[in-house]
Amino acid sequence: MTLLITIFAAVVVTVLWYNRKNDDMRLGTLCFLFWGASLMWLVDAIFEFAELKMEYFTPAPEDMLNDAFLGLAVVALALVIWLVRLLIADPKGSVRRALKKE
Repeated sequence: MTLLITIFAAVVVTVLWYNRKNDDMRLGTLCFLFWGASLMWLVDAIFEFAELKMEYFTPAPEDMLNDAFLGLAVVALALVIWLVRLLIADPKGSVRRALKKE
C-alpha cells in the first residue's frame, strides 16, 4: 500500500508539473520527494518479496491498514516539507507583503 500510495501521488504531481504554466509553485521539488519515496518503497518491496516469496501477495488486513497509514503519512510529510520550502522561497512575495503589513 505504501508503494501504491506514493506512486499515485508521484504520478499526479508529475502530471501537474509537466502541464505547468510557470514554476512558481516549485512542483519539481514535490516530484523529487514523491519519486524518491516511491523508489524507497520499491526497494523495500523487492527485499520483502525475496524474504516472503508468495506470502508477500496475501498480507493480513491489519498490515494493509498499517501500510496505508504509513503511505498517507509519507505523503503528508512530503507535502509539509514542500509547503515549508515554498513559504521560505516565497516566489510571489505574499509572505513578505503580509509581514510588512503588520
